[in-house]
Amino acid sequence: MRSPLAEFLRARRQVVSPEEVGLPSGHDRRRTPGLRRDEVALLAGVSVDYYMRLEQGRERRPSDQVIDALARVFHLDAEAAEYLHQLARTRSRRCGGDGEDEQVKPHVLLLLDSWNHGPAAVLNRRTDVLAKNALAVAFVEGFEHADNILRMLFLNPVAKGFFPDWEKEARHMVAHLRAVVGADHEDPCLLELVEELSEESEAFRQMWARHDVRSRRGDAVRYRHPLVGDLILWHESFSVDSAPGQRLFTTRADPGSPSEEALAKLRAMKRLCLH
Repeated sequence: MRSPLAEFLRARRQVVSPEEVGLPSGHDRRRTPGLRRDEVALLAGVSVDYYMRLEQGRERRPSDQVIDALARVFHLDAEAAEYLHQLARTRSRRCGGDGEDEQVKPHVLLLLDSWNHGPAAVLNRRTDVLAKNALAVAFVEGFEHADNILRMLFLNPVAKGFFPDWEKEARHMVAHLRAVVGADHEDPCLLELVEELSEESEAFRQMWARHDVRSRRGDAVRYRHPLVGDLILWHESFSVDSAPGQRLFTTRADPGSPSEEALAKLRAMKRLCLH
């Protein structure tokens, strides 16, 4: 089986064009997209044989200098480059190890419940929803697979209607999963989720194969809610330092906007009270 490092190198090589790295595309018809192995080796300053061993999983401990060179060849940003370094130093562990906690602490629940500006939830690294505030419960009421964000995106038949920018959101969350899991590809809970999504969603399988890496950052997300219509909500997340692997995801609408009015309407419909 090809190692995670080898899979990442192969995937990134295939999405970088010769033009992006200053090589002439030539008139030859390439059998596969992206760069050839010999081109990557030349640009990284390593032998073709050594790079082939890396991509075939026969060389698993490249130096930091080699990893930095490959990161430059593939135009990786700082986060993706750090991910590549993690792959080169990978170690396995069991699900929930290293102190990772699936239980949300009482003080975090109080903080979650006090967020009145929009839906909010606590997620673990695999995007399982560990807890939600009342508005988040109302926001996804009746949705299939609402216990996991990736399952909701890829396995819920109404997800593409709920997220007008579905493909962008799906790509962001797949890249976020790789970023937060890091090099821990032997986590059995992660493997189970990836296997399930790969079997049931061709879209997920293709996005996962790209090996994009990017943590979810504060941004605006469009929704088309079946009860209150179109909304735009700003997202921001925070690490729960007392529970490794957990993140608090919050949303809010711009003050005085139609989206804020839509959330107020949803609260009234569900008879939710502000704290």
